Amino acid sequence: PLSIVLLTQPSPSRNPRISGRIVGGVSIQHNGQHFCGGSLISAQWVASAAHCFQLSALVSSYHVNLGEYQLSNPSRCRISSPVSQIFVHPNYSSTWKSADIALLQLTEPVQYTNEILPICLPGPSHSFPDNHMCWVTGWGRIDSEVSLPPPKTLQEVQVQLIDTAACNALYNIDPAMNIGRDPVKPDMICASYAEGQRDSCQGDSGGPLACDHNGTWFLMGIVSWGEGCGQPNRPGVYVRMVAYGEWIWEHVGSGSQASTMGNCTSGTNDARPCFSSFMLLFTTLLISL
Repeated sequence: PLSIVLLTQPSPSRNPRISGRIVGGVSIQHNGQHFCGGSLISAQWVASAAHCFQLSALVSSYHVNLGEYQLSNPSRCRISSPVSQIFVHPNYSSTWKSADIALLQLTEPVQYTNEILPICLPGPSHSFPDNHMCWVTGWGRIDSEVSLPPPKTLQEVQVQLIDTAACNALYNIDPAMNIGRDPVKPDMICASYAEGQRDSCQGDSGGPLACDHNGTWFLMGIVSWGEGCGQPNRPGVYVRMVAYGEWIWEHVGSGSQASTMGNCTSGTNDARPCFSSFMLLFTTLLISL
């Protein structure tokens, strides 16, 4: 069956976070348990996947852990923030996996630290060529049937961007009945390898696909769906962030938030130095792949 899984790969391809490239992770927790990743995009907002929030759960049951590294060994640098609101995109379709994006508003703005930093949102002018190397991070499974062992250290994996037509061509090889042909839509972006091996997996959903542009890290995608984990001809599929810039701005773009995000998108914000030396600050929360 189709798995909304992401961010994992067989163990030889997935590695613990490398110091200096990824600072801390964003772990979205439900009743104290990690279940999805996310990305801090401003002092009070986290981006994640809509499919993480299909259950009719109280907003008060969610917390966002920022600056997370080892889930089983919380760092003194970690901040756990309650969530005040969750916005799931109104066009989200669990059937077609379209508009698989959600925004979480934290109850209070967080203070940025060396471990807690926002990642920049791409603007229309920020495009990356096919085969560009990007990174995914999270605490998801390290194989389809293998959970991340204690102390559950943030993982990272390097993946390459795949053209939409090429990605659909791969999925059209012996297509699964519940997926059909050409399942990758314009609001999605693929990243992985035709031979498989390196990919996201269950527990990585909602986490970041981060790409470097002239020393600044941009959130190009959100872990969304895939068929299995690290399977040949089945790349990971991510939300294409540039497709939802206006919707994000409608919710986040007010007051100081707008200033931070606007400057970040243009590549001149205060967060840029953070990502000139660090890879991304992820979220289920995804790990350093």
